[in-house]
Amino acid sequence: MNMEKRLQAAKAAFKNADCVLIGAGAGFSAAAGLTYSNKRFTDNFQAFIQKYGMTDMYSAGFYPFPSEEAKWAYWAKHIEINRFAPPALPLYQTLFELVKNKNYFVITTNVDAQFYKAGFAAERIFATQGDYGKLQCATGCHKTLYDNGDLVKQWLNHTDCNTLEIPTELVPQCPKCGGKMAMHLRIDGNFVENADWHAASARYAEFAQQSLHGNTVYLELGVGYNTPGIIRYPFEKMTYDNPDATLVRINRDEPQGFAETAAQTVAFTEDPKMVLENLMENTK
Repeated sequence: MNMEKRLQAAKAAFKNADCVLIGAGAGFSAAAGLTYSNKRFTDNFQAFIQKYGMTDMYSAGFYPFPSEEAKWAYWAKHIEINRFAPPALPLYQTLFELVKNKNYFVITTNVDAQFYKAGFAAERIFATQGDYGKLQCATGCHKTLYDNGDLVKQWLNHTDCNTLEIPTELVPQCPKCGGKMAMHLRIDGNFVENADWHAASARYAEFAQQSLHGNTVYLELGVGYNTPGIIRYPFEKMTYDNPDATLVRINRDEPQGFAETAAQTVAFTEDPKMVLENLMENTK
């Protein structure tokens, strides 16, 4: 199907949609400008690249740093350029304009808070994999999360340019067990799922159940196969279970879905900005 016919099909689905369930992965933030490699990485992390041989921000997040002082010096920069410094990016703002007058919900594996910044209602977002703006006990000894904005500023201001370390007195410690702190990211079994996380999960489950009836658009954005069990496979299954649903997939590299839902799927490999702007026409 050529692009114009695909756009027409997607527009019709949005115009008639009773609800829109959005699933966004790393590819969508990358398309918005938050790329983790190439020039954006080399421009911001040259000293770390020279010292540690890092190749990109994703793999750097798993680097075995020699000390907590070194680890948090790196993470200060990583958090700042991906979570606090960027404003609401235009691609996310365009997406919000598309759905703001719809009955929508968002599930995302992204941890950069762009949905919140763009104006999406907090009670309609389930950020299942965490938040760059939070710390937790590394062993998950308790369920409290801690804002790290002020700490990040201190880390950046006090990083030694020669050693690439922060002062020992700025290394965060768990206020309960006295152990190490970690980013609130799902990287192991110690990821903290607090009361807010469970409440968001329940809201998502309720919305997903409701989406199985009526004209639903499942809008899948930049979701690959790193963690397909969170968004990609469930969206395929819900589309299959609702004969009135349309799965709109925007994915540059992996547009192909299940054969069982092919007739209900409209896939785009084209520029997400162009696609979303076109979908806004005659769909409000």
